[in-house]
Amino acid sequence: MPPKADKKDDVKAATGGDAGSKDKASKGGKGGKAKTTKKEDGGVKKVKEVEPIGVRRRRRKENFVKTLRKLINEYKNVLICTVDFVGSHQLQQVRQALRGKGVILMGKNTVIRKILREEANANAKLANLVPRVSGNIGFVFTHGSLQELRTLIQANKKPAPAKVGNFAPEDVFVQPGPTGLDPGQTAFFQALNIATKIAKGSIEILNKTHLIKAGEKCTASHVSLLSKLGIQPFSYGMVVTHAYENGSVYEASILDITHADLLNKFLRGVRHVAALSLATGFPTQASIPHSLRNAFRNLVAITFETSYDFPEAKAWKEGGGGAGGDAEEAAEEEEEEAAEEEEEEAAESDGEIGGGLFGGDD
Repeated sequence: MPPKADKKDDVKAATGGDAGSKDKASKGGKGGKAKTTKKEDGGVKKVKEVEPIGVRRRRRKENFVKTLRKLINEYKNVLICTVDFVGSHQLQQVRQALRGKGVILMGKNTVIRKILREEANANAKLANLVPRVSGNIGFVFTHGSLQELRTLIQANKKPAPAKVGNFAPEDVFVQPGPTGLDPGQTAFFQALNIATKIAKGSIEILNKTHLIKAGEKCTASHVSLLSKLGIQPFSYGMVVTHAYENGSVYEASILDITHADLLNKFLRGVRHVAALSLATGFPTQASIPHSLRNAFRNLVAITFETSYDFPEAKAWKEGGGGAGGDAEEAAEEEEEEAAEEEEEEAAESDGEIGGGLFGGDD
């Protein structure tokens, strides 16, 4: 039977040094890789090699920089989001909802600004993103609709209780009704100026109370009351603040404007131009159809008063224009309708501008 190997000799042979020495490598410090060994069946087996912390951090940073450069060059549309009070689990749910539609990337702002400035040398449009990299933010890269992606991101919200010292993102109201609290806590409500009464052995709030205003700091009394009532007044999630679209950076509220809204605004502008053109007698492309229509009406009115006629006027007459004594009335009606339309369009234009032609009332 072979002699049993000495434990110290085995460890020394595996580690290449004295088993009792404690250097930086054995501690996993910055000196190099640490080796953990395990004795199995009289031998020594290498189980794991642990990289130094500095090496791991440097590798993570290099991977982040590589990923950021790739996303910047691959995607032309980016949503900038704040992630205040958003937990890792909630962020993971957002990632799952955006799978196949967008990529979320978060990191240190100093590193992101540095990479954006470097990439801006090749693509100057990226320089517009640098001022927006501040605070607790994240980027969402996408090729799809920014409006659709924004809806998906902001739909993921979770209720949260009020915390002392935090600023309320929205107004908080306490609704009237029974609270289930015993009458001994009436003084607590009185300190907050909340009118109550005792009903069926519990405190009942009489009126709707505006407890915290938006932007106001939550106090210990506010938090205590909301906790007693079991109210979680706030909801937190990723909030889209700005959008970057092929070099242009604008506020996310612009994404709420639909194509129908743009079309209505354009048509309103066309009506304003036509009304001003008709009122001043200066023909434009917007007013020419109205001018032609008014001229045709005048020609039809002339045919009612004279023996002159033309094919287009016959269709007008046969359609119910009448003849003889009704000719003058028909012509007057045409002129009145044209004048009323011009006045209505001019009045609408003045009302939209805010007074007279040049913005004043005189």
